[in-house]
Amino acid sequence: MTELVHEIAGLLGRSGVASPAPEARTLVAHVLGVEPRDLLRVRGVSDEQRAMIDALAARRAAGEPLQHITGLAYFRYETLSVGPGVFIPRPETEEMVGWALSELARRPVGARRVVELCAGSGAITAALARELGGLDLYAVELSADAFGYLERNLEAVDVHLVLGDMASAFPELDGTVDLVIANPPYIPEAHRVILPDDVVLHDPHLALFSGADGLDALRVVAETSSRLLKPGGLVAAEHDESHAEDVVRLFADGFHDVTSRRDLTRRPRYVTAVRSWQD
Repeated sequence: MTELVHEIAGLLGRSGVASPAPEARTLVAHVLGVEPRDLLRVRGVSDEQRAMIDALAARRAAGEPLQHITGLAYFRYETLSVGPGVFIPRPETEEMVGWALSELARRPVGARRVVELCAGSGAITAALARELGGLDLYAVELSADAFGYLERNLEAVDVHLVLGDMASAFPELDGTVDLVIANPPYIPEAHRVILPDDVVLHDPHLALFSGADGLDALRVVAETSSRLLKPGGLVAAEHDESHAEDVVRLFADGFHDVTSRRDLTRRPRYVTAVRSWQD
């Protein structure tokens, strides 16, 4: 089995895959129906299994995301269903979720109403629900394709889901929300030509691009957060590392303690702010 994994890793490495060995183990384990850590216990593979492994490896070598091939993505403690039409959650977002969990834990049960904007696969809401109890959860997603994955991944979670525009979502919650959290699209349109093929060809463009400067969706996040949050409520929103100063300025009106924070790679990645008390 070690030789097979090594062979597949060599193929992936020659094609430019950044982490060929772990991905080779994942592909082989996926076909065999075991966890990667259990591959050493497998005695061998059938001709049919080998043909399937080779076929999946060829798809990955051609640039198809590993998560689309297996149908699964991992985020903190979550295993999520993903595929064409939904944004694949990235590890960089996990730090923002950790911040949100710490802040929510300081609030009493009954003061933990959370709205996720641009919910996509539901990774953020799923993680919050699993790791902290006593949450009143809401999530909105614009894409019908992504919404199917959102429903599937959150079917065991007590959450109110809406297919629609975040700008007008949940008017009944205005002024009552404790946390608004979002990983919105934030890539400038001009950057489309410099993105890796496995991103631009497979992640939905609705979840990637956001106007000429990449800030269109974040402007809506700021406006919607201002509407939804109670005084003292929190907002956390992911942004591009080049946008830190611009995003801080977006939340200057109606918020205080506006801070751009760093992700797992120590790059400025998400903004947090506190809703100011209104006159």
